[in-house]
Amino acid sequence: MRVLVAGASGAIGRPLIPKLVAAGHEVTGTTRKEESAQAIREAGCRAAICDALDAAAVERAVSEAGPEVIVSQLTSLPRDYDLRTIDYEPTNRLRVDGGRNLIAAGRQAGTRRYITQSIAFLYEPEGDWVKDEEAPTYLDPPGRFASGLEATLVSEREAVDAEGMEGLVLRYGQFYGPGTYFDRDGSIAEQVRARRFPQVGKGTGVFSFIHVDDAADATVAAVERGAPGIYNVVDDDPAPIHDWLPVYVEAIGAKRPFRVPTFLARLLGGKAAALMGTQMRGASNAKAKSELGWQPAHPSWRQGFAESLAQ
Repeated sequence: MRVLVAGASGAIGRPLIPKLVAAGHEVTGTTRKEESAQAIREAGCRAAICDALDAAAVERAVSEAGPEVIVSQLTSLPRDYDLRTIDYEPTNRLRVDGGRNLIAAGRQAGTRRYITQSIAFLYEPEGDWVKDEEAPTYLDPPGRFASGLEATLVSEREAVDAEGMEGLVLRYGQFYGPGTYFDRDGSIAEQVRARRFPQVGKGTGVFSFIHVDDAADATVAAVERGAPGIYNVVDDDPAPIHDWLPVYVEAIGAKRPFRVPTFLARLLGGKAAALMGTQMRGASNAKAKSELGWQPAHPSWRQGFAESLAQ
């Protein structure tokens, strides 16, 4: 099929486009920068340089590519991960306004399927510790996360409701692997080495991880099959921080993390840091595995951290 990947030079776009080519698809990748376009071409794809917020430019790129499927991997997150100061607005605009531009251009070009990325750590922190796609999302998101979640849910609704297209939403887990915050030179790795990523309270907040290659494989599956709707794309092993953090620390050769009381984490890191450390819920991948026919090659971070950080 003809597939257009918006945000083809990002953490998921980079492994995604060669996988799509290997699966036999004709791929166009968009990027804002000429220097990123060469890598897209080297992956066997056509490169389209355009700003996703420029509706006319998006319309031209989509019209020229004539895609049967559009995949949005649009984000613009800062290099440094700090819940106290993180600015979600650039990504919010890309997800909402950029997504609208892609949907409008796709509808005009006759695109039949639209896939957009989302996050799997948006579930209301109550009840079961592992959630499926039917579980309610945060009602009162903490701190700066509120604006990010609002925009993400808007982009989800508009994807699923896209008139004339099959809309799929992929709620990815916490990314690890090349180009992520958890990579050896990533922001979280740096914080862990500096002992600035502590275990909060009893470390009961549950994380669901996904290696970027597995996220790309799930996206290829969503291009080819699956009913419209929402899918959690996570590994098989949701786990509390007190389980995964020591394994990650060992994998990067760092010292044992500090432990801080919840009230101190709230005081120093804000409500979001305290909630994430103690109450965040994980996600189930059962629907993606059964309906997309996808299996993660890295079924658990327990082996995945060591493998990815040894590279």
